[in-house]
Amino acid sequence: MDPHEKQRKHATRGHRWNQEMQSHGYKTGSYQSDSWHDHGPQISSQAKWVPRAQASTSTEALEISERADNEGEFQQEVPEESFHFARSTFAQAQLRATFYPKFENEKSDQEVRTKMIEVVQSGKGVLEVSLKHSGSLFMYSGDHGGAFAKNSYGNLYTAVGVFVLASTFQEAWGAQASQKQKEFNNHLETSRLCICMELVTAVLGDHGQRPKQDYVVVTAVADLKGKPHFYATPDLIMFCRQWRLPTNHVWLFSSRKSAASFFTAYDALCEEGTATSVSHVLDEISEISVPASKSHAEVQGEILEGLVARIVSPQSTERVQKVLEEFPLADCEDSSKLLLQKGLRTICAQHMISEKEQIKALLQSIGQDMCSDWSDWTSEGSNSTFLPKFLKATPLDHVTRKLQEMLRFLQDRKMRVRYPCHVKGYDAKEQKTHYRMTIHVLDDSVFRKYQTAMRRNPELWPLYRGFFMDVYLMHGSQNKNLVTALSDKFSKNSLSSDEQSNSLADESEDLMLKLKFLPYKIRTFLIRNGLSILFQNGFPAYRKYYLRQMGNWNTSSDKEQQLDRLLTEWAEYITGKGRGKGINSHMYLSEVEPFLEEFAKRSLWNKSLIGYTGPAGKTEELLKELTEEADVSEQQAPPVAKETVDGKGIIIFFPGIPGCGKSALCEELFKDPGDLANGRTIRSLMGDLVKGKYWSLLAKQHQQGPATGVTLADKNAPNVEVWKTVGDISKSTSAIGVPVVPDSGGTEYNPFSLEELALFMYRVLQRTNHPGNLDKKSPNAGYVLLMFYNLYSGKDRKEFEDTLRGAFGYLVKFPVLKANRPPLPSSIQEVLSEGLELFKRHAGKHGKLDSTKGSFSQKWSMWEKQLREVLNGNAAYFKEVQVPFEEVFQNLRQQLVAIAKGEICMQTSTEGEERFFKSITYAALSLPANEITNTLQQLAATNMELEKYFLGRMVIVNSAHVTLAHKHAHGVAAVAAFSEARGAVVSVKLKALLFSSKMCALEVQIMENERGIYTKNEWPHVTVWTAQGTKAKEANLLPQMVTRGHASHVDFTPVIVSGVVELL
Repeated sequence: MDPHEKQRKHATRGHRWNQEMQSHGYKTGSYQSDSWHDHGPQISSQAKWVPRAQASTSTEALEISERADNEGEFQQEVPEESFHFARSTFAQAQLRATFYPKFENEKSDQEVRTKMIEVVQSGKGVLEVSLKHSGSLFMYSGDHGGAFAKNSYGNLYTAVGVFVLASTFQEAWGAQASQKQKEFNNHLETSRLCICMELVTAVLGDHGQRPKQDYVVVTAVADLKGKPHFYATPDLIMFCRQWRLPTNHVWLFSSRKSAASFFTAYDALCEEGTATSVSHVLDEISEISVPASKSHAEVQGEILEGLVARIVSPQSTERVQKVLEEFPLADCEDSSKLLLQKGLRTICAQHMISEKEQIKALLQSIGQDMCSDWSDWTSEGSNSTFLPKFLKATPLDHVTRKLQEMLRFLQDRKMRVRYPCHVKGYDAKEQKTHYRMTIHVLDDSVFRKYQTAMRRNPELWPLYRGFFMDVYLMHGSQNKNLVTALSDKFSKNSLSSDEQSNSLADESEDLMLKLKFLPYKIRTFLIRNGLSILFQNGFPAYRKYYLRQMGNWNTSSDKEQQLDRLLTEWAEYITGKGRGKGINSHMYLSEVEPFLEEFAKRSLWNKSLIGYTGPAGKTEELLKELTEEADVSEQQAPPVAKETVDGKGIIIFFPGIPGCGKSALCEELFKDPGDLANGRTIRSLMGDLVKGKYWSLLAKQHQQGPATGVTLADKNAPNVEVWKTVGDISKSTSAIGVPVVPDSGGTEYNPFSLEELALFMYRVLQRTNHPGNLDKKSPNAGYVLLMFYNLYSGKDRKEFEDTLRGAFGYLVKFPVLKANRPPLPSSIQEVLSEGLELFKRHAGKHGKLDSTKGSFSQKWSMWEKQLREVLNGNAAYFKEVQVPFEEVFQNLRQQLVAIAKGEICMQTSTEGEERFFKSITYAALSLPANEITNTLQQLAATNMELEKYFLGRMVIVNSAHVTLAHKHAHGVAAVAAFSEARGAVVSVKLKALLFSSKMCALEVQIMENERGIYTKNEWPHVTVWTAQGTKAKEANLLPQMVTRGHASHVDFTPVIVSGVVELL
């Protein structure tokens, strides 16, 4: 099209639009666009940069700016301290909107929990927890500053956001709303602030529940004058209360006890938590509770997406209290009279013809006090040539230089990031072009890679979510005075900007967790996200998908079975109703909610499963009913299935630490497999002799051998990634994977104790000519052992074993240390503690850099020498405490033979995925089952009545415990109170046996103890046996039944056993 003809059409459209909008009372300007065609709106941006002089259209402005850009030559690098005016293009950038950097924890969630508790205990931080509302990210920087969604602007999402924000002001300020909107916009733009909100509406797609109201809740305030700085929670609350903006519900946990109780409470609530139940529990166990401006249950509903936990400044507790006193919540009496004439849902419903019509109607209804600048909604087309020009331009300030540095890094590494950009305006007289650019990260792995780069180069600015910037490119040398002034300012301020925002400049600021609830995940992950799989691939693929998800979440076996039935029924319902045609996932709740409502009506436990509280949200009544029905004594054991291993191969692998005896055991098994070789070929592959990828080679070797062969993977397998690899190899070759681990009591944070670590180090330092060069001649042998030990950090022994059993169905443990052994010498404890602390410092500064390099190399050298002296000086101790090798070998071979013969049952698992958190139902004292069994057998042998009673009944107890608190009977907070006592050993006295025809239990007494541990049950007992159809909780009634003559009571000489506090 001829440029003059294009300009004439632009002007004509602009004239029509000006007339239309002037009739609505808007001011119009000369910056025209054809983006909304004949009826398309375009309002003057009224921002600093608008087209003038030669440029009367955005298209012509773009053409002029591109010509100007191409007139000069670009240099790749320019020293900060000097500007060369031979260069024709200068750049000044400013951030318009940004949200917190996406956090990706390097360590497991369990390790992050542990670290958070440690930080709180040390006084370096406070644990802050807030509700996660289920909506979309919306950011607002003022009328001219812009409205933004996560990775876009100028669309329905941002129009809806501005509308809801305007409605919020109307509701909060009433008659003053118009004036307050102007003041608010002016404050944001002059202070360079961006308000980040969760936008929760019913018109932008379904999440876990359609909200009762359309609303926003402020989650962050970003100061964008330099490097983005986010307001601390006290400042955010103060800011929001000054402007009467909605804030979230926030809880603070400032002691180790309360922080540990929080995580225990979450584990108890994770499979059934709703907004009301979760809020009540956190109110009870936190030091400070800051209620939300609007209750989640009232505005969104009971289905709660989750919680966000993070570490904040230790001063937060005191500052929050002060803010709450000085800035109480304010009410507006006349708000209901001045709300916008039409609601969001009405407007969107009346303009369903197109998204553009909806946007236009929404912006018109808001009014110019809140939104007079529509330029973001009328821009069209993307400028693909902008980014190279910006990166080559001379930066005029520190912010611009740092943003260029970030973008160059992303470009050079070819990371998956898009940079859509639009021209906002062109000043031909000054030869300045105003661009608005989005930094859109396409893959979450980019954030992880960038975080790694930041650890190597702390000068890099973070990569933010919701990342938008305005850039002004100045062409030619006409503005020499302006450029000189800016360069002077740049040189003065270039060193100050970064340092000013590092208020919490340690690893604590990166500690953050998202903790979601099952009722929400049922609707979103299992139903909504599975729709395409169900309709495209059929039910078997869908079932595999949802079972895999439940396995990832560590869903309890009971819930897993219930969900399997629910989702099977859902699949039949929706495929039958739709006759094989899929449904719109955008509005999926239209089908799901009626189905779930009918499902919930069938039983109380169905209601609990899906978080259904009825139309009126009667959460308290549901909790009361659940309490009355709860079985407060027993948990069902995980399902156990006998599975034959006939016709299957076996892959034996070792999640351990160097020095545990792995290679020696593999060598002896290969030479003397015993019955393990019955009908099977034994193969062994030693990792230290393999060049290249060990596990690929092992898979190939196992496939080439007989299908029923036994492969010994003689290589340490220390992490979940390796376990998954073994699982994949096992599945692809129809084999079973058998993890073999050294037995250990472990520590609170590691599945291996310091005793084992010391012994393994000692063994390594006695080696000579080791194929992997890890022996007495290795200068950093101790460091290598510490590195392996820390690979397991964050998992206690139970979690470690449960993860392996859950993934493979088997777990073989071989003995390492004798039961009756002297304690670890203090000299060894000290040298190990020093090494672990040095490792922590080294890893924090240098990552995986070898200990012979880096700033701690001399300290490592001294420590390695000290380690050898201490361990060799205690040679007699190590010889005394370790189990003889022959005994270890016989024990291991016996277990492996039993598995090969099918004599050991395989525990069922779900898809072999790692499981992070287990659901907690009650706190208990776990008692040694063998001692309980011995007591019962002795009673039966010495008492004829009991001998007759136990005849034909179970006298062997597989597990035994005394319930301390149950979440349904005593409340989640009561269970969480035992979190700090986990692992404590308490003496328990067995006193009497009470029994009836349907059940029997041991009466017990918890002995007085330093931790003050006692049971909340009126009658402390251990349930021994119940008849089929009898609930374990009915054992609580045995004392009353004895009184009424319906049960018997037999006293005996008390037996004292040791119990361990556990959360089950």
